[in-house]
Amino acid sequence: MFTVPLAFAGALLSLWMFNQTLNIFSQIGIIMLIGLVTKNGILIVEFANQKQKLGEEKTEAVIDAAALRLRPILMTSLATALGAVPIAFALGAGAESRVPLGIVIIGGILFSLLLTLFVIPAMYSYLSRQKKTNTHA
Repeated sequence: MFTVPLAFAGALLSLWMFNQTLNIFSQIGIIMLIGLVTKNGILIVEFANQKQKLGEEKTEAVIDAAALRLRPILMTSLATALGAVPIAFALGAGAESRVPLGIVIIGGILFSLLLTLFVIPAMYSYLSRQKKTNTHA
């Protein structure tokens, strides 16, 4: 859940930077962002929990989990951001109302991507407990 404020902050910051309004399209983009960045955080935490159950220390587990999930997180985030580029640079009828959707997606994803890769492992190492190792194999 720590990723949600990061996505929201990135979305609002990008809207402000490009002088856009918070309309229904940008709010839909924020909802989409929340789903994607939450998934990214869950991936890191789940892999860290699995690593701990296999016997790794908490710090090692979260570092390994972040490193292992870096490529899939980068791929999904960049694919989503690049997919929103045509919406952000749209021209024609009704483009004025849809441009904030693209800006929110691109800005929110890139902002939260950078911070998620640092904030989630830090918060995990601070808040989580050491998991019991799986002795039944």
